[in-house]
Amino acid sequence: MTDYPFGLLRGKRVLITGGLGFIGSNLARRLVHLGAEVLAVDSLIPEYGGNLFNIAGIEDRVTVNVSDVRDEYSLSHLVRERDYLFNLAGQTSHLDSMHDPFTDLEINCRAQLSILEVCRRCNPAVKIVFTSTRQVYGRPDYLPVDEQHLLRPVDVNGINKMAGEWYHILYNNVHGLRAAALRLTNTIGPRMRVKDARQTFLGVWIRDLLQGREVEVWGGDQLRDFNYVDDAVDALLLAALSDDASGRVFNLGGDSVISLKDLAALLVEIHGHGRIAVRDFPDERRRIDIGDYYADASLIGRVLGWAPRVPLREGLSRTLAFYRDHLQHYL
Repeated sequence: MTDYPFGLLRGKRVLITGGLGFIGSNLARRLVHLGAEVLAVDSLIPEYGGNLFNIAGIEDRVTVNVSDVRDEYSLSHLVRERDYLFNLAGQTSHLDSMHDPFTDLEINCRAQLSILEVCRRCNPAVKIVFTSTRQVYGRPDYLPVDEQHLLRPVDVNGINKMAGEWYHILYNNVHGLRAAALRLTNTIGPRMRVKDARQTFLGVWIRDLLQGREVEVWGGDQLRDFNYVDDAVDALLLAALSDDASGRVFNLGGDSVISLKDLAALLVEIHGHGRIAVRDFPDERRRIDIGDYYADASLIGRVLGWAPRVPLREGLSRTLAFYRDHLQHYL
């Protein structure tokens, strides 16, 4: 497998919205290592996952601006003279989006339009990569799900993320902004949110496992695929560097498929001990569950040369090792 051309990012000026969150901070770390100049923008609103500990050890090499992507006046100054914008800020909780749909609309839809308008006015040369989600597909009609699948979200979050994604593609096609979108599958790794399920159910599993509580699995037969965060970062960087990505949407996907029951058993096996309880879905969760999902990620492989490199077992092992050492910073 050939190496990716990430040396081209040395000296580049990069803005990451949601830069203190799970994927944003891992991206910031990689960019710092590559020699890029990184500006991380994050609201640090407690419900949305930003955590200053996520940049521990690189604080002096990342510029942090605490502001909200809904504030277009701040953004108009922040986007100027940036070579790349990784647009990762968002509200990720499906359940929160159903309880408070207007906040989800503001962050995942209206704010995205504001960011694009600011870029159009202040820095039309910037390359933008937007993180979308598998949730835009809803309940799959077939598996694996490719980019031609009907978009049919089952919750407010999925609808707003779909709109945010297509604003980026529209601004690429109509206004000449270079923008690409990645539909992420379940992403795991160090620095993900574990104190609740707003970002991922796996974070709660890891928290409970490490604290000696039983791992509660809802349903359990649902099939899923997973990407380790380093692989997701690879995809973001490749989309930024390639002109062939502009105006396009790509699925990410794992190298294997596993049921949630088997995933919980694998997690316990890697940890060495633990208890699993399989229970029925809570009603409000069942109504927005998508059933089985795993992605066909062959398009991004053909166009950008991306493929997942970290197997699921290794990704889980690395993640558990991180939280054994640092769990206190994420509770």
